[in-house]
Amino acid sequence: MYRLFFDLIFQRMDPERAHHVAFSWIRLAVRIPVLRTLVRAALAPTRPSLKVTAFGREHAGPFGLAAGFDKNAHAVDAMAMLGFHHVEIGTVTAQPQPGNPRKRLFRLVPDRALINRMGFNNEGSAAVAERLSSRKEIFPAVLGVNIGKTKAVPEEEAVADYVTSTERLAGHADYLVVNVSSPNTPGLRNLQAVDQLRPLLSAVREAADRTVTGRRVPLLVKIAPDLADEDVDAVADLALELGLDGVIATNTTIAREGLGLTTDMSVVEAIGAGGLSGAPLKARSLEVLRRLYARVGDRITLVGVGGVETADDVWERILAGATLVQGYSGFIYEGPLWCREINAGLADRLARSPYATLADAVGAETRKAAA
Repeated sequence: MYRLFFDLIFQRMDPERAHHVAFSWIRLAVRIPVLRTLVRAALAPTRPSLKVTAFGREHAGPFGLAAGFDKNAHAVDAMAMLGFHHVEIGTVTAQPQPGNPRKRLFRLVPDRALINRMGFNNEGSAAVAERLSSRKEIFPAVLGVNIGKTKAVPEEEAVADYVTSTERLAGHADYLVVNVSSPNTPGLRNLQAVDQLRPLLSAVREAADRTVTGRRVPLLVKIAPDLADEDVDAVADLALELGLDGVIATNTTIAREGLGLTTDMSVVEAIGAGGLSGAPLKARSLEVLRRLYARVGDRITLVGVGGVETADDVWERILAGATLVQGYSGFIYEGPLWCREINAGLADRLARSPYATLADAVGAETRKAAA
């Protein structure tokens, strides 16, 4: 039914407008008590076998919503209603900014992919912090907060910019993510270089500890799939050196590999710059995840994202080393039943596996390959 609706309605809309329409419907549903209870019961039944522990918190399951869908924390409970076990908001910048000029979001339907050059459009960390401080939780979900650099801030002032957002938002976060890997903010990916990343992460860690008393806010970094293998290793080593709590692998890619077989390359070239997400990203994101796990093992938590569409994809990421898995583009193509299908399929795969729990399965295939 959703796919027919997508073909007849959403596919004819500008992708960004379609996003806002769907987003408004989801937000409306969670405001109606009887409706939200029914939707939650239908789409997010409790599955005890899927429980995992990460960042000092018990998660109802490993599957969550990646950053980018809910930039301003308008719909944390709404996404939990649909079955996401954790919701990562953002990317949020210290200053509000409109993002890049439209048109900036493009569908590649035959490839089940998206290209975006949104440019961190968001209301700014002060507004998002105020919204989170007044939030009254309806449905439990672990909340991640993803922060990035304000476009107008020069690279040499990036650390202070991230620290500002950290001071405003860390107290509301179950975990905090430093995003240095979006391709849509000029110069941002330069911050992935270890000599620049080390002082940035150290300053954010210090700011979070200084701002939040009584608990330690877990800190993660999100990296690009376009890093060379030796740079992936360097980030892994830095994460261990600094005592980071996790790495998210991966953000969108500037590469266009895997396209051209179903979508004409002239269409892709006409779209121009932007980060590619969805099915074509699957292989490289999985490769980066396996490399990270081979380097860090169980010493830090890995989050797999990029090209995740099915329960098989989630299961594969877990076996590769991910404790948590995220999706976004697949939600656009699969609709509101997506989480239910993934969680049901994942529970089935676990039941048929030799592993008693998901924690036992994490990294099993990567360890086996290395043996």
